[in-house]
Amino acid sequence: MKALTSARTPTIISAFSLRPFKLASSRGSQSSGSRRFIGSDCNNNKMALSIPTDQIPPGMKAVHVGAPFLSKTFDELSSFGSKKVFVLANRSSAKYIEGDDTKFINILESKGMLAAPLCTSIGMGGGEEGLLQAANDAYAADADVIVTVGGGAVQDAGKLIRLWLSTKGSSGDGSSATCTVAGLQAASNRDPMPPLPPQVAIPNSFAMAEATHVAGLTTAAKTKSGAAHSSMLPTVIIYDPALSAGLPDWVRFGTALRGVEHAVGAMTHPKSNEDIRTRALAGLTILDDNLKKLVKNPECAETQSNIYVGGFMTIRALNTGCYPALAHLIENHYSARFSVHQGSCSGILCGRIMDYHCEDSKDYQKRISVVLGDGDVSAARLVTDLVAMLPAVRHEHAEAKVTDEMLKEFTQWMADNHLARLNSLSPKKFGGADDIYGMLTKPLEELGSNID
Repeated sequence: MKALTSARTPTIISAFSLRPFKLASSRGSQSSGSRRFIGSDCNNNKMALSIPTDQIPPGMKAVHVGAPFLSKTFDELSSFGSKKVFVLANRSSAKYIEGDDTKFINILESKGMLAAPLCTSIGMGGGEEGLLQAANDAYAADADVIVTVGGGAVQDAGKLIRLWLSTKGSSGDGSSATCTVAGLQAASNRDPMPPLPPQVAIPNSFAMAEATHVAGLTTAAKTKSGAAHSSMLPTVIIYDPALSAGLPDWVRFGTALRGVEHAVGAMTHPKSNEDIRTRALAGLTILDDNLKKLVKNPECAETQSNIYVGGFMTIRALNTGCYPALAHLIENHYSARFSVHQGSCSGILCGRIMDYHCEDSKDYQKRISVVLGDGDVSAARLVTDLVAMLPAVRHEHAEAKVTDEMLKEFTQWMADNHLARLNSLSPKKFGGADDIYGMLTKPLEELGSNID
């Protein structure tokens, strides 16, 4: 293992020019009102990785890793000349940004910059009702910038709200003052696309929705929908580990696992190339090292910052011509249908999906195995073993209360509605619902058994 680690570290630095930085000290109590949790083997003087500017995609102004979110957000708002700030947060993050006169919302209000009361109506998966209400509120408030604090659903909601705000004063494109899913999709298809208001994305977990130009939502009928456009990339991302203090394990480790999923998708996608795969493996190397450290010390700021960096690298690899990946499509619909957090969707499904196409993607899966520590063991097996290490991440359908009958109905629906798309994304084709069902229900202990 030591030889493997030392051999791959130079490759990462060479490929991505990753730079170490010192985590700011004592920022938790001074800048965010939150307590910084540091374990005995992790302290603020340790060095973490950062993302160089040449790795930031076009349309995104900056990515700040390990920065104190309060002061950095106000710096960015000043650079935009913002006057009406609309803020969304998930409920668990609200305590970090609202409450007393040192908190973000209160300061905005004192400066006359708060466009509307803090919005916390965005639920898991971006439910249609809460999202559309938030878009209408931002529209009515004439917001000129969106700040999103929280997980993937909140980050995606911010992108869609910006899209809706950009319809103000337009005509003939199906938009109106009342937001609808169809209206959002019509707005995403405009050509040319008008400028969108800026978005400052401040995640509290590791799923990486903020690093993409795609925004998902769950319709009232419990199907996955959304919109995509290159202009929907957030303008600025601020990764401050202070916001993830005290996260429940199923969120912390489930969202971090998504970065591994993104790497697998980028490696095995039929449209991938060597540049994309190099990026994905570099990010996966960082994630594998730091996920195992996170299990031992969940509140280490350095480790969390490095997971942000690794996760950013894998999602950007996937988003460079490979989105969505096969597992992304399946897991998005599984999550929407059964109300399962996407981290647990990865825990339940990632290894099984890899195993299904392992013969057809064996050269790429072999490279994943090497990064995960053992080139002689199947990548599906190693990912499954990694999932088993992660606290509170589900790995069986029954743990998510998904029955065999529900799975049969789901796989038939996927075959009826998405078979052609699944086959365009998979290294191995599906004949129909039986193939999908067999893939999703293969016992975990049998994964890798078909590899010589």
